[in-house]
Amino acid sequence: MKVTNLGYLIKEGIRGIFLHGFMSFAAVLVTVACLVIVGGFSSLVYNVNIMVEDLNKTNEIVAFVDPSLSVAEARSIGTKINKIENVHKATFITRETALEEFKADHKDDPSTFDGVDAEVLRHRYRVILENNEQMEDTAAQLEQTFGIAEVKADFQMAEGFLTLQNVLHIASIAVIAVLLIVSLLIISNTVKLAMYDRKDEIAIMKMVGATNGFIRLPFVVEGFALGMVGATISFFTLWAMYNAIVSRLAEVDTLKLFSFVPFSELLAPMVATFAAAGLFVGIVGSWTSIRKFMDV
Repeated sequence: MKVTNLGYLIKEGIRGIFLHGFMSFAAVLVTVACLVIVGGFSSLVYNVNIMVEDLNKTNEIVAFVDPSLSVAEARSIGTKINKIENVHKATFITRETALEEFKADHKDDPSTFDGVDAEVLRHRYRVILENNEQMEDTAAQLEQTFGIAEVKADFQMAEGFLTLQNVLHIASIAVIAVLLIVSLLIISNTVKLAMYDRKDEIAIMKMVGATNGFIRLPFVVEGFALGMVGATISFFTLWAMYNAIVSRLAEVDTLKLFSFVPFSELLAPMVATFAAAGLFVGIVGSWTSIRKFMDV
């Protein structure tokens, strides 16, 4: 295709946007709204996943050592525990350290442990896992380890965290899919309207031998431009909204326990996602409407 022809086709595509100003504005507006919601929901899911992963790390297994073993023997078990698959880290805690931790946890009522001797407690290991989905299997392996008398783990909490993550993933996929389809349909209808208004021109072009590709390109350019304009506006809108919301939430005392990642950490994936979404809804939306209209 000659450069002059390409320039003409691109010019025609841009002209189509202004020729149908209201529909073009509506298409961009809907695309912006959908992508802002998609980006906002994705940001929420990302932050919640980070929080859940942090909470998962606090959901540990406690392995109690056989009280008949000496401190040296109890410490030697750590090597075996750290070799178990899925164990990230095993920390040995003596009776005395355990008692000090109990006292620190109940410092508002220090009399609770008055007169309690460390000898009534047991040496233990605090075990952090790589993957909480395998908690039950790992707990079973710990129970079979020589020198371990008892294993305690909160399987329900681990399962709750995993369920939350799975629900968020499914919900995010569903929301993103629905909103992308809505954007695609709006842009498709905008391009379809443009083709309908120019049906006589298209018919003449086909009569004089214009190829389908020559006829399609201006409408593809129009859809591409609408998609990318919508993606660009929605990206900067989300950036401003995210920073504003995170700043406000940071001022709420009850939410200070939660940490939100800065938008700079989301910048690269968001740019890629919005650019891909803009290309997809723009080009696919316009191409779909062209195929239906031209019956090819």
